[in-house]
Amino acid sequence: MQLDIVSPEARLFSGEVYSVTVPGALGSFQILNNHAPIVSTLVKGRVKIQGDLQLETEALEYFTKEDQNTYFFDINSGAIEMRNNKIILLTD
Repeated sequence: MQLDIVSPEARLFSGEVYSVTVPGALGSFQILNNHAPIVSTLVKGRVKIQGDLQLETEALEYFTKEDQNTYFFDINSGAIEMRNNKIILLTD
């Protein structure tokens, strides 16, 4: 599935991923391929991304790599939309 992470400054990531776990307003939840459409607000926490990310040099400082296919991205707040296997994550 396609993931786009956008902040007010720039697009931090755009590419294919296996799964995304986010800190939703009502609790953490995971999005996998073919997930039902969803829109949610996000709270301060960690976004977990699983996939073979090809990060731009400018975006490396925002991500922490746990292992070959697991990355973390800290957010203060935001929103997420999943529809037709495309996730848009807006964050500050």
